[in-house]
Amino acid sequence: MLNSKGGKKRALKLVEFNTELAIVGGGLPGVCAAITAARQGLKVVLVQDRPVLGGNASSEVRLWVLGSTSHMGNNNRWAREGGVIDELLVENMYRNPEGNPLIFDTVILEKVISEKNITLLLNTSVYDADVIEHKIRSVTGFCSQNSTTYRVLAPIFCDASGDGILGFLAGAAFRQGAESREEFGEKFAPRAAYGELLGHSIYFYTKDTGKPVKFVPPSYALTDITQIPRHRNFKVGEEGCRLWWLEYGGRLDTVHETETIKWELWKVVYGVWNYIKNSGRFPEAATLTLEWVGTIPGKRESRRFEGDYMMRQQDVVEQRIHYDAVAFGGWSLDLHPSDGVYSDLPGCNQWHSKGVYQVPFRSLYSRNISNLLLAGRIISASHVAFASTRVMATCAHAAQAVGLAAVLCVHGNLSPRQLSEPVNITRLQRELLKTGQYIPELNLRDPLDLAQSAIVSSAGDFTLRQLPFDGPWIPLTISAAQMVPFNGVLPQTTVLVSASRDTMLEVTLRISSKPGNHTPDVILRQRSYALKAGEQRLVLEFDPSGEVDQYAFICFLKNEAVSLKGSNLRLSGILSVFNGSNKAVSNNGKQEPTEDYGVDTFEFWCPQRRPAGHNIGMEFSAPVHRFAASNVVSGIGRPVNAPNAWIAAYEETPRLSFEWAAPQIINKISILFDADFDHPMESSLMGHPENIMPFCVREYELLDEHGNMILHEKDNHQAFNEIVPGQPVTTSRLTLKMCHPQANVPAAVFKVRCYGSPA
Repeated sequence: MLNSKGGKKRALKLVEFNTELAIVGGGLPGVCAAITAARQGLKVVLVQDRPVLGGNASSEVRLWVLGSTSHMGNNNRWAREGGVIDELLVENMYRNPEGNPLIFDTVILEKVISEKNITLLLNTSVYDADVIEHKIRSVTGFCSQNSTTYRVLAPIFCDASGDGILGFLAGAAFRQGAESREEFGEKFAPRAAYGELLGHSIYFYTKDTGKPVKFVPPSYALTDITQIPRHRNFKVGEEGCRLWWLEYGGRLDTVHETETIKWELWKVVYGVWNYIKNSGRFPEAATLTLEWVGTIPGKRESRRFEGDYMMRQQDVVEQRIHYDAVAFGGWSLDLHPSDGVYSDLPGCNQWHSKGVYQVPFRSLYSRNISNLLLAGRIISASHVAFASTRVMATCAHAAQAVGLAAVLCVHGNLSPRQLSEPVNITRLQRELLKTGQYIPELNLRDPLDLAQSAIVSSAGDFTLRQLPFDGPWIPLTISAAQMVPFNGVLPQTTVLVSASRDTMLEVTLRISSKPGNHTPDVILRQRSYALKAGEQRLVLEFDPSGEVDQYAFICFLKNEAVSLKGSNLRLSGILSVFNGSNKAVSNNGKQEPTEDYGVDTFEFWCPQRRPAGHNIGMEFSAPVHRFAASNVVSGIGRPVNAPNAWIAAYEETPRLSFEWAAPQIINKISILFDADFDHPMESSLMGHPENIMPFCVREYELLDEHGNMILHEKDNHQAFNEIVPGQPVTTSRLTLKMCHPQANVPAAVFKVRCYGSPA
């Protein structure tokens, strides 16, 4: 080929990779899929078109990571996603409780480059795909930083790119815009299909310099602030993704018109700041300067690809069961007005379900490109279901299933569709559970787990006789409840109350209509108690018909004349909850749809963040036994309808033992501690009061039958610990010896698994 002067045309440097899994997109879904696959031995090439990893969670956009925990503003208890995304969030909390997005960048990058099976290509944009007979053979991308073209060949591909560039180039079936109400019977969908979408957002950060700072707006800044209906509600202290509603682009092509949308958002951001600095309405902003403005927008919605199953509203609200469930979600159905910041409507319209819902594997691969897996916000879901599945932690959790699915596809020479068949999907589910993934309604029963055949014992199990009356007084300015995991007839319960005057206190006993949920929507008994002014012990007696084998909520209804004595004892799987409001997630204490949107009416009962959120002091006439050592081999790794944890008797040195009739050769041990699955661990902006969860065992030892040390861990902060001894250990007894993590917090373990073979 000749150039315009008759010389030979130059070609860019070409580097080719033959790998086992190619992932396009380095946001949290792509990262979690890559790490998951790499740890199972698969060779992975991860292609990212930006200079950093993390996508919307990166320092380029600075959106906090959220999912089913929903700012602790819904009824999804202990619902933080497990596996790799949990590992990332826990590590970020340990290093970065202040929520600095730059530090989170380093956490993500470190995790990726530490995996020797991952080849990372940053600043590389995919622009071509070679497809033969509905199967991708290779993808090609260009790196702007080293003027190099990369071609990646693989048997399995994953599109985690957000806009679905690989799926689009490969010819995968996709959709944009909302489906009509009739297509899937979704009552929250519009009556007629339309192409409008959720828009993009750009955020800004400010800094107090301690001296007056002037601001001269750029010429492109918005001058008429009244175009933004919410301008009267601006608050100087709000910044970053707290201003998520600075949104635009829902009526445009959110793929090809992103640059247009970006310029409009810059116009908005600088116009907002000009209004704050120069309108005279915000004197408290005099010393503030604009420290950072995003240079690329955070995207919410563009393409959604079609799998063998398309999730819909009913899957979310009704919590439908799928035979091929591999992940879960729990964010609200969260749709925004298409006009974004220029709309007169509220910035979002959120409707919650009563609990978490399953994500099926059939929604995680293309229905017409045979070797294309889908991860992130592009998975197979209707516009309404996407409103919930689109948030980052949910996307990352499902992507972990994609990463492990790729391993099984490659090793078993299977297509994703073949893997979804009932005969194969159980293996994927089992392997996911082994890596710390949580899948609602599924318990891990692994025939290779030696701990299942061991006699499990402890130095002492915790028995819940009381939550001591040694904490602060909890005023009933809002209704409060103590969640207690009863397992039979309810005992007589005593609380300590203080009344500022003679009054009546209303107390109800509630449970959830679905045992795996934590929405107290069924009232078993209601009592009224006459209180005299002053402190007094109040004996609660409930006699519900039948036994209660799930969490019960002992609810004390709002009475500003009354306070309850709290407890300083904190226990894994035990929480107090409050019927307050959380404006961050459209929680006004009760969800009451004004129209038939196909969602439920129910109250929100949510915990308070530490250092608040003390348990309510209580004494029980009969002990509650729910913390036995056998829980660690039950197959469930978090509280659901029971704590599912072993908790050590606080007066004893915590010790768990596993004993076999004959010696075993052990080459791997997995332990799941409690890193508080109820804490949302927002990754940026929002600070946290602690960097290690109070329930997490920090120091522990593993010993063989002779007391020989296998491992001594002194500074643990992660939930999932996998120990691979330098040499296999032959023993007939394995002992896990721990230290209690904190005063007033006894040691707890969710799961222990051992792998190897009989000696």
